[in-house]
Amino acid sequence: MPMFFYLARLLFSCAVLMSIALGEAYAQSALYNAANNYLKKRADAFMTITGYSLTPDVTTGSLSIRNNGGDNSDLQMISLGGGDRISANFPLYLEGTMAINRYNPNFTDGIGNSSVTVPVHWNSVTGTGGIGWDFPITSELRFRPIANVMLGHLESDISIASRVLQNRTGVDMQFLNGGRMNSYGLGGSVMLDYENYKPDQEIDIELRYTNIPVQTFDTSTAVKGSADSQSAAIWARSRVPTPITLLDRPLRTVFELAHTEFLGDLRGALGFNSLSSVGTGIELDRSASDPIFNRIRVVFRYQFGQNVHGTSIGLAASF
Repeated sequence: MPMFFYLARLLFSCAVLMSIALGEAYAQSALYNAANNYLKKRADAFMTITGYSLTPDVTTGSLSIRNNGGDNSDLQMISLGGGDRISANFPLYLEGTMAINRYNPNFTDGIGNSSVTVPVHWNSVTGTGGIGWDFPITSELRFRPIANVMLGHLESDISIASRVLQNRTGVDMQFLNGGRMNSYGLGGSVMLDYENYKPDQEIDIELRYTNIPVQTFDTSTAVKGSADSQSAAIWARSRVPTPITLLDRPLRTVFELAHTEFLGDLRGALGFNSLSSVGTGIELDRSASDPIFNRIRVVFRYQFGQNVHGTSIGLAASF
């Protein structure tokens, strides 16, 4: 009887230890899977976000979004881009855009009654180039197809997050170490470009549709993915000479309107389907003194969309 009682206690103790070990293993596995799924979700979101800054667009050239509630996160986007024909006699069109984005989601998850919140900062650099050709419809209106190629690279403060998670939970998040994303996109755009230049007023209007699918390459397994980047935009600018003369040329006032509808994966990704911009500024004509920078513009813009609004200052130069 004592021997039977001893064996029963031994078996019971072993069962308890196995249950604890399995529970800890399950907890670690659950946290690992939750973190992996969360990282993949945020990586897909960031790839989608890069689609907002693939082409020259005044509505997203400088964009900062902050939301302290819910599951939304801080986002800063800034880009530099432009494009033009080589000349009126040789209508080859070239464009390029460089963008820097910073995305700051919070990794939050828990096992049982405990939770872990770790900031995971994402930083990306993207570059997009385009080459097109102008087909005249009238003397002022042109049809312009454009072929676009995009390359991007993303890095995150992921090693810090990995150490914090490991220290707080004892779970070794090896998949977080060296988390990175390389992406490329091949697509195109079509544009209608209207230019009506007269001494008393200059008018530019562009209507554009862009489709650049983005995919990952040479990327950590946890963050592989793709995004469908599409947008339709209209942009208009009027420049009117003032009585003020600087550098032997009249100083111009600038009025600008722009509206972009985001399509595909971009639609609603940041809580809005479109962005609009109204702006005004001045333009200095330097063609009489500087043949490189013909004109320099400073434009103050007010941008707005569903649940978002803000202001920006744009600086541009014409060659």
